[in-house]
Amino acid sequence: MTYDRLVCANCAGPVSEGRCRVCRANRERLQQQGPLGGLSPVALLTLLVVLVAAVALMAAYQPA
Repeated sequence: MTYDRLVCANCAGPVSEGRCRVCRANRERLQQQGPLGGLSPVALLTLLVVLVAAVALMAAYQPA
């Protein structure tokens, strides 16, 4: 999830504006996440299953 749609529970303002110290801390934490940091665990698991299936199909169709 991106921080531009989050609302701060402390000041009720958008986290992207950084009105209070809680907003600024959460904005910084969200910006430090890597490219896969925003994905849900279910999405990561699905990605892993698809990758394993692709490798298995490639191995099954290799010429002898």
